[in-house]
Amino acid sequence: MDVNFMDLKNNNSEPVENNELSIELSEEIAEGIYSNLAIITHSNTEFVLDFIRIMPGIPKAKVKSRIVLTPEHAKRLLGALQDNINRFEDGNGPIKTNDPALPMNFGGPAGEA
Repeated sequence: MDVNFMDLKNNNSEPVENNELSIELSEEIAEGIYSNLAIITHSNTEFVLDFIRIMPGIPKAKVKSRIVLTPEHAKRLLGALQDNINRFEDGNGPIKTNDPALPMNFGGPAGEA
């Protein structure tokens, strides 16, 4: 797994090198949370990223995780994500997106009147 650190405390968007950093990752967090929808909102002081899982045939979706960032850290996250996407595409080819409208029935049965 490729890892790219953002140094959020020292205003440094370059990868962290020659600094010792101990990161603890519990088993629960290591499992991750699957999300197939993200909603991003912001105010003048923070960005809020809500990660949601939509399931087929279920009309109600739950926010599975929420991350709150300062605007500066949100911009650094954007840069780090873009860097990782570029490196992924260099080795695997372009990521194809079709940007469909939000699938309200998510492949489940269509409603009838």
